Amino acid sequence: MRKGIIRIFLVMSLFLVFFPFGCATVGRDFAVSEVNKIQTGKTTLSEVRSMFGSPWRVGIENGKKIWTYGKYHYRLFGETSTKDLVIVFDDKGTVESYTFNTTEHQE
Repeated sequence: MRKGIIRIFLVMSLFLVFFPFGCATVGRDFAVSEVNKIQTGKTTLSEVRSMFGSPWRVGIENGKKIWTYGKYHYRLFGETSTKDLVIVFDDKGTVESYTFNTTEHQE
């Protein structure tokens, strides 16, 4: 019974702390200025790592390695901001293709 009361107290405390802010951030920031330096067929996996650091997520699609860099900032009130970079590597560890998307204004 006491553990249940403590859990309820913790949940309510967290709710009261985070609800007024109404926002959450998921992922890791990365240098958008480096995106245009990626060259399909030339940039290697190690060069990507030196430009952006370790990926936020890794995966495999059709047997090819995929790295995702992303930062997603959600707000209860106001605009959400997102940016993500998905890079597909060929069997040799070279960039085969990539996509970059953002809700932030780019010049």
